[in-house]
Amino acid sequence: MKFLCVECDRQMQFEERQLPGDGTLAAAFRCPTCGRVVALLTNPMETQLVASLGVKIGGTTLPPQPMETVRGMVTTGRGDAFEDGTEETGKGNGPLPAWSREAQERLARVPNFVRGMVKRIYLDYAKDRGIAEITPAVMDTARTELGLEGM
Repeated sequence: MKFLCVECDRQMQFEERQLPGDGTLAAAFRCPTCGRVVALLTNPMETQLVASLGVKIGGTTLPPQPMETVRGMVTTGRGDAFEDGTEETGKGNGPLPAWSREAQERLARVPNFVRGMVKRIYLDYAKDRGIAEITPAVMDTARTELGLEGM
């Protein structure tokens, strides 16, 4: 992905990346011709998605390694962002929260390629708060508290 200055028709250059600590990511790009700046701000879910895909905002600071892209696609240890949470325990000890029928129907409408990550977010949210069953109301509250409205 590249950012272009509409006025100058030039590729903007990466300027700054910030990780405020609240799960968001901010990046700034500047046009080398006119100096215009554009910023990108992601919410926690988008930040987790980008990180799980191995995307490097602003490029790498190390020289490229042989087969870097392929190695990143086939190695393990990228975390559980896309796992669907079907194992018996999630974060910590104890059983995973149950899903109400309505919550399962709502989860089924999430695109398949991110469904596991979304499910993990709700499971972790409920487990951390001692919630035994995930319902649409719990999902709505989690979205509000985690800053995921509009997603």
